[in-house]
Amino acid sequence: MGVSLEFENKLWEMADKLRGNIESSEYKHVILGLIFLKYISDAFEEKHAELVADGDGFEEDRDAYTEKSIFFVPPSARWEFIKKSAKLITIGQIIDDSMIAIERENASLKGVLPKNYARPEIDKTKLGELIDLFSFNLGSKESRAQDVLGRVYEYFLGQFGSSEGEFYTPPSIVKLLVSMIEPYKGRVYDPCCGSGGMFVQSGKFVEEHKGGNDDIHIFGQEYTATTWRLCKMNLAIRGLDGNLGDRDADTFGNDLHKNLRADYILANPPFNVSDYTLLQDDVRWKYGIPPQNNANYAWIEHMISKLSPRGIAGFVLSNGSMSTTTKAEAEIRKNIIEEGLVDCIVTMPGNLFYNVAIPVCLWFISKKRENRKDKILFIDARKMGTMATRKHRELSDEEIKQIYGTYHNWRDDKEYEDVQGFCKAASSEEVRGHEYIINPGRYVGIEEAEDDGEPFDEKMTRLTGDLEEMFAKSHHLEEKIRLKLGGIGYGF
Repeated sequence: MGVSLEFENKLWEMADKLRGNIESSEYKHVILGLIFLKYISDAFEEKHAELVADGDGFEEDRDAYTEKSIFFVPPSARWEFIKKSAKLITIGQIIDDSMIAIERENASLKGVLPKNYARPEIDKTKLGELIDLFSFNLGSKESRAQDVLGRVYEYFLGQFGSSEGEFYTPPSIVKLLVSMIEPYKGRVYDPCCGSGGMFVQSGKFVEEHKGGNDDIHIFGQEYTATTWRLCKMNLAIRGLDGNLGDRDADTFGNDLHKNLRADYILANPPFNVSDYTLLQDDVRWKYGIPPQNNANYAWIEHMISKLSPRGIAGFVLSNGSMSTTTKAEAEIRKNIIEEGLVDCIVTMPGNLFYNVAIPVCLWFISKKRENRKDKILFIDARKMGTMATRKHRELSDEEIKQIYGTYHNWRDDKEYEDVQGFCKAASSEEVRGHEYIINPGRYVGIEEAEDDGEPFDEKMTRLTGDLEEMFAKSHHLEEKIRLKLGGIGYGF
């Protein structure tokens, strides 16, 4: 069983009508807040029914739920009550009160849930109709086992991502990053965590490899308050505990995890930020002071400073980061390469991000490179992917596997070999020869054309014969056109 795409589309269409005068940056929290409310209510109601059936009188005992990692939902916040109230003009205030009541009963959610449903901009009739559409179960044991919530949540994040390119990192990129660095166990950090997609995929990776949520410890930071709250909700519905600090904060101006040394770092920093807090004497600028007008290399140095002695980081940057000749950035890039920190660079195909055509690359920085300290692996994946829509490209699971498989074979001294046009392990000396510019295309070369086995002389004879035939057809058609034009008085 799964949630049908047809139903999701219907729900999105209805939800989109609700938008009205609400800014899209806020609107997403209205719909995602309802999804979260439905989830925790479904999980609670299922456990509540079990406790009622037991007959021991614990069905309203909060500890009976929290010990099973289920949020306690007071009567006035349960979905049954909300649905009965859907047609009331006060439904917005009822939802706000429900969110307040849930936060009061569950300390981990304090200050997290959206409480803006009573605002006049929201059409209360349409809000009630939207509530009626939530007919599927999100929080039951069966639904949790089949990740129905995850399917719905990711669908909506993707829909919002379609209109807000920087809001949502495409799943194929997230999956590739996680598969490359393999966060089996340890501290996972994202300094610009957004809605928490990197954490969710890390949790999935651990689960797929027979681990548990306790195997990874999540640390994150987010600049935007509403997105910080969204990340908290996203972790909560996945059963992931995360330290995101007490609130939203600027990573550069107010580092909430000063003493953290992470085993794994995953990030999609905002590209080419020209307005950020640059502290000149910051200990993070070990390899040079980044420029004030572009934060790309500030992100790189920040993440390096957060790595444990055997840590690895994988992150997304614009392609310009690989070749910028700006003095400060070029110097930092030279220094981290000479330090032996740059492990792998992957150039990605265009159109992976929603509504953002800017080409991107993946950087991998590692401190555990004893067997390859004088080499960098370059992978050119620009020809990969297929257009899922007219504007959006996606990588297949097979392509993702090809990329991370190549990296793992090289990293682990397995059966790796350079493939012209796709991958090459270049020496530090070769990189120096290119003045520390690290575009994979400079190193991997041009893909060899497949030899069809036809001798050159025979091929040229065949092709010139084909060309002669086409010329003859062209002349014949030309004469026919002249005759027809002449017949109507337009000969030439």
